[in-house]
Amino acid sequence: MDKQSLAFVFPGQGSQKVGMLADLAAAYPSVKHTFDEASEALSYDMWDLVQNGQQEQLNLTETTQPVLLTASVAVWRLWGEQGGMSPAVMAGHSLGEFSALVCAGVINFADAVRLVRARGQFMQTAVPVGEGAMAAVLGLSDSDIERICAETSGVVEAVNYNSPGQVVIAGHVAAVEAATAALKEAGAKRAMLLPVSAPFHTSLMRPAGEKLEQALENISFAAPQIPVVHNVHAQTESDPAKIKQLLVEQIYSPVKWVSCVEAMTASGVTTTVESGPGKVLSGLNKRVQKSLTCLNIECPASLETTLAAINA
Repeated sequence: MDKQSLAFVFPGQGSQKVGMLADLAAAYPSVKHTFDEASEALSYDMWDLVQNGQQEQLNLTETTQPVLLTASVAVWRLWGEQGGMSPAVMAGHSLGEFSALVCAGVINFADAVRLVRARGQFMQTAVPVGEGAMAAVLGLSDSDIERICAETSGVVEAVNYNSPGQVVIAGHVAAVEAATAALKEAGAKRAMLLPVSAPFHTSLMRPAGEKLEQALENISFAAPQIPVVHNVHAQTESDPAKIKQLLVEQIYSPVKWVSCVEAMTASGVTTTVESGPGKVLSGLNKRVQKSLTCLNIECPASLETTLAAINA
């Protein structure tokens, strides 16, 4: 395969589950070593939490974020160890953008683990628990969803453009509930509340963005060794200072995943590899661009399949 046709993508919140990567770690010790590094950075046994903890604990955003970042980085490192081809470009969904930036050499891994735990705390405390909500909307156009959100009183905004016909809205609970009712009336196939603890990527997250900006001041960024397509504007960026600013804006801006996938395919990408647990992004990518080959790595079998496909 030609390197220019390969992209690596990194999942965001929702892909975590108890027991993830267990088979991969049993076959490849380096996976556990990456979790050991993260455990040292955060002063708790992350691997034990991931394998033996409660799903409710894993779902707390300040836990989810470092856990998923570590899982994605562990898979990426293993890919390199096994002689996997370096991709032409990377992208990550929300939190996954931090994973991409670690793997692209922009952020030191231990710094990133601490940073995303803090990001989770900032996001959770920006809006008190029980005041914010998110809902997935299926089967309506982006413009119809945006219009109905604008017509609904209170804060409710389109925040994740995941695939054609799949958009997530978020905001204050009452506004989200009113908007979901209006969206169903307008013909949405489904409009359902998500089990999420805060209204991520809305304007309500600006306080979290300000705190993240302060936290980023103490962390050094390097220019990316592999270009990363950013959620905010679906473009790559080489200036470390601008990358920091994009991460701040990302907290209170929509995730333009459809545009990110379109930007990668326009640059010549024909195959994406999802680095980490689950196949959420592989499913979305296929809906954005049916011609894409979407592979993933989360167990020994999927690693072997993906290596064989890419190195063929």
